[in-house]
Amino acid sequence: MANDLGLPFYITICCIAFIISKIILMFLLYKRWKRKKMIYEGGFSGGKMVFRSPLLQSLTSDVFLKKTLKLSNKDIVGTGGYGTVYRLTVNKTTAFAVKRLKRGTADRERGFERELEAMGDIKHRNIVTLHGYCTTPHYNLLIYELMPNGSLDSFLHEKSMESKVLDWPTRCKIALGAARGIAYLHHDCIPHIIHRDIKSSNILLDHNMEARVSDFGLATLMEPDKTHVSTFVAGTFGYLAPEYFETGRATIKGDVYSFGVVLLEILTGKKPTDEAFLEEGTKLVTWMNR
Repeated sequence: MANDLGLPFYITICCIAFIISKIILMFLLYKRWKRKKMIYEGGFSGGKMVFRSPLLQSLTSDVFLKKTLKLSNKDIVGTGGYGTVYRLTVNKTTAFAVKRLKRGTADRERGFERELEAMGDIKHRNIVTLHGYCTTPHYNLLIYELMPNGSLDSFLHEKSMESKVLDWPTRCKIALGAARGIAYLHHDCIPHIIHRDIKSSNILLDHNMEARVSDFGLATLMEPDKTHVSTFVAGTFGYLAPEYFETGRATIKGDVYSFGVVLLEILTGKKPTDEAFLEEGTKLVTWMNR
């Protein structure tokens, strides 16, 4: 039967399949275009934009939103539990880090509110600077200064950074800088700020390899007369203090424990949840204790 049908039959089938695939592709591209157009139009009518940097204030809201819509995977500089961070180029000499957080769940909304609440008007050489934010019906944006040397985690653990080995004076400078930033949050801010997610990937490095504490999506405020804040347990496995797991009480001591784990990373070059540790059913802290 197949021989009777001959080559024209198979050519016809291939043509039909090709046409159908083209129609599906065009439909998907149209949906993507429509979704972007809807997000863009929604940004004007139901959103809010606040710029604190003079370099951003020179942009109109229309131009800024158009630039954010052009961001793609090649612009990604980091990812986290509450959003993706992109490099946004304003001009040939200026760029910012833009954290994009999708809306839709109470947890995501609270993460955005926590960052704004915690950052406020913080100005410290060892804490990343918030230059502005934007809300639209579909997503929220936080605009930070861009850290050209990425994170401490990338220097310690990524193969692509092996050519940029950290010497001991630089490691010491990073540790001291991060400690100053955390101490500022704990003692100089009123109310005090408990970060709750201190880890090497949240310690960014500027062009001078100075440490900047970042990512306040889990931050909790604590009044000076309090000793803890009861909250849901959150953070990154391997960095969390055991008593936080047991009680659900966030304290500044929990941040200090997490920072201690970061110090062990700096000293050993090992991840808190290194594969070798997982195979043995242990972690960096207990390995060091042994």
